[in-house]
Formats: sequence, structure tokens, C-alpha cells
Amino acid sequence: MKIAIYPGTFDPITNGHLDIIERAIKVFDIVIVTIARNSTKNPLFSDKERLEMIREVVKGMKQVEVDSFDGLLVNYAKKRNATAVLRGLRAISDFEYEFALALTNRKLNDSLETVFLMPSERYTYLNSTIVREIARLGGDVSDFVPPIVKKAFDKKFKTKK
Repeated sequence: MKIAIYPGTFDPITNGHLDIIERAIKVFDIVIVTIARNSTKNPLFSDKERLEMIREVVKGMKQVEVDSFDGLLVNYAKKRNATAVLRGLRAISDFEYEFALALTNRKLNDSLETVFLMPSERYTYLNSTIVREIARLGGDVSDFVPPIVKKAFDKKFKTKK
């Protein structure tokens, strides 16, 4: 069974992330979308909120599991019997950082492959930081995120509108 880990902060999950997941389930038997807890980031949404949003967005995809982890990705992948890590590449600017991560993970565990997937061209500019800023400033994020995420933004920023 081919198992892939799709790690990220997912603060929040966007249509670009969803596009990568939909592409990945065509290639892998199981895709584990996992929130990688990062002590250097201060997410807008809690782990619980992000997990709930992701679960809701992927609920019809039988091949997708949702989880979270602390620590090294290679250790988590080994624990979950994954053979691949999925990473989305939106633009050339992503490549250098993602390439360094992939090589580091390979050094730590040479049996874990990194698979880069490109999203649809309509999502190449999209990232969670931009979406959070649009929502914070009262803009419409409907084209960028699934409906449950838009509702979560509306709730989060209701006092600021």
C-alpha cells in the first residue's frame, strides 16, 4: 500500500491545498493530511479548529486521513508506514526551500521520498498567509477557501467587521 504524508500548517486549508490532495489520491492509496505543529508559528486557528476544517473538507474522500504530529516529519512518516511526503510547488520561489527540506529529510531517512505536485494554475499564487490577510481586512475569501473555512473566518473576524 502506497501511503503519503501531506504535512503543513493548514492555517487554514485553502482550495490550493485541496487541489493537491485531489491530485495525490490519484497516485497514492492513502494520503494522510497532517498538521505539523511548528513552535515558531502562531496560527490564527487552533489545532482543533484546523483539524475540524480539514476533516469536513475531505469527508467524502475515503483515501484521506487527517492527523497532527509534533517532532520530526521523518519519524512521523516511519510511524505511519509512509513511503512519501507530498509537497506542493506553486512557483519557482517555493522550489529552493522545498528542495532543501527534501534533501534534509532524505539524509535523515533515505527510504522516504518527497513528491512535488503542482496545483492547478488558478491556485499558483494562493497561500494561507494571503488568505488570512484578506479575511482579516474584511475581504471576500470565497474563491480561495472551502465554504467551511469562509464560515470560520466570518466567525473569527465578526467583531472586526
